[in-house]
Amino acid sequence: MFTSKLIINKHMKIKILIVLLVTSFYGQSQIRGNATTISRQNIISSKDLGNAGIYNNQVNSFRHTNLVPNPTITIDVKALYNVVADAYTAVFNVTQIGKTSEETNTLMSDRVAKVKSALLSKGIQPKDFVIDVISFVPVYETVVERKLFSKKYNEVPKGFELQQNIHIKFNKVEQFETILAACANNEIYNLVKVDYFIDNIQEVYVKLRVEILKNLKEKKQFYNDLGFDLTTYNPNIADTKYAHFPREFYKNYQAFNSISLEAIKKKKGIITAKKQTSYYYDPISFKDYDVVINPAIVEPVIQIGMEIKLQYSPKPEAEKPIEKEVVKNKYFIISNDGAINLKELKLES
Repeated sequence: MFTSKLIINKHMKIKILIVLLVTSFYGQSQIRGNATTISRQNIISSKDLGNAGIYNNQVNSFRHTNLVPNPTITIDVKALYNVVADAYTAVFNVTQIGKTSEETNTLMSDRVAKVKSALLSKGIQPKDFVIDVISFVPVYETVVERKLFSKKYNEVPKGFELQQNIHIKFNKVEQFETILAACANNEIYNLVKVDYFIDNIQEVYVKLRVEILKNLKEKKQFYNDLGFDLTTYNPNIADTKYAHFPREFYKNYQAFNSISLEAIKKKKGIITAKKQTSYYYDPISFKDYDVVINPAIVEPVIQIGMEIKLQYSPKPEAEKPIEKEVVKNKYFIISNDGAINLKELKLES
């Protein structure tokens, strides 16, 4: 009896342990998100995943490197500003075909007019809705012409194709859903791109310069505290600036699971399902920057960067003046009788 209870308790402990392990693994995967638990068939290659894979090697290499004497002191500051756009422009492509040019143009005008009317009622201004005509060309089909001893293929006009781009400017991200709905209701689905704009880019650069100067003073003071008098060095300077837009930093991946639920419904074997490609915004990481303005972002932003590098080389030592040797002439008179007694004549004052 005692032995059976012991066996039952042992089985219960094993079951509880398994449940805890599964629960722990599931909880961690939920927190991390799908982008970090993708399979080896992930579209993103290792070189696109940033420097996380080689970070530890770099740190260990730095810690174990012997310093080589170098009289030059380098001070650099990297600054990043995550700027929320002041305005956006969405570009949609729409294509219309018809039997005649008049019919094609009328059908296109009706679709565009409905989209414009829907957006104007939602606060979009007429000046922010622009049409860009891309092409208006005839469409041909091939007709076979058969003769007694030959066969020809001739192109004959079948209709017309009109292609336009719709440019829609808006100021709030929330308006984009309304724009998408208005276009979809009129069978316009091809979103070409979304451009981001900043009203006053100069103000952004001014803020970056102020933060860079503040950080630069702190670093120079740090070197002075270490005993380096930077006033005895000659400085050289180099700087750069750059801007990156959200569409440059979208990545994609495929989910790990590839089993179709149809197998369960049909009570058959495993059916391989098409893996869905997912996209996500992966902006520049702030880990390599000394200054980051607006670091916590919840929407795609324009990332403006500015970097400055100062190199201090020791000033050459001033050459000491060479003292010129002064030659003083001495004059003597020898008597006519050949006496050895010489008398010096001091002719110079």
